[in-house]
Amino acid sequence: MLSLTGIHTFYGHVEALRGVDLQVEPGRIVTLIGANGAGKSTLLMTICGSPAARRGRILLEGEDITRLPTFEIMRRGLAHAPEGRRIFPRMSVLENLQMGAITTDASHFNADLERVFALFPILQKRQSQRGGTLSGGEQQMLAIGRALMSRPRLLLLDEPSLGLAPLVVKQIFDVIREINEQQKVTVFLVEQNAYHALRLAHHGYVMVNGKITLSGTGRELLANAEVRSAYLEGGH
Repeated sequence: MLSLTGIHTFYGHVEALRGVDLQVEPGRIVTLIGANGAGKSTLLMTICGSPAARRGRILLEGEDITRLPTFEIMRRGLAHAPEGRRIFPRMSVLENLQMGAITTDASHFNADLERVFALFPILQKRQSQRGGTLSGGEQQMLAIGRALMSRPRLLLLDEPSLGLAPLVVKQIFDVIREINEQQKVTVFLVEQNAYHALRLAHHGYVMVNGKITLSGTGRELLANAEVRSAYLEGGH
């Protein structure tokens, strides 16, 4: 579904991604782990076209999207729930979800809204509440729900567990699994919580300083001594 070959991304003269090769197969959950500052979020933003890759190719379902503007990429069945949630704090929950549906046929709106509310019942209760007054966990649910309102075939999730309580983290990861298994959405997940991410993922990649250094199934990476030492020691 998604194929990256030789991706190089720069911020000015600083090279943030250095020849990244990566595949996301349809129907799978693929995770990318790595330390803070490794380039994980930059990779997701590069897929979305901002910043654009300076070298390399990005294919989405066989189409070269490397040079397309972000709004054109989003119209091709991709959605991004960014790090830090980036909801519209002064808009209501319902208005945030309406913004997520802006690129889709309006005839699907009610059905898609019910689907999001089934995943996150608290959003239905809070639908008239301003997004900025929600808890951190509720804002993360809203960010994911907003992305789902665009009916994506590929969902990019950037640090969905960041700053959340353990019980909320478990709920978020359970929902990610449900989105993949029940709604048949392919998921590319960037996470610092390596234990939960690799347990969930069919396949995983490790990024260090803008390069992919390891890849394998989630189970293989969980058992890898290098991964355990760098990302899993000291608890889950």
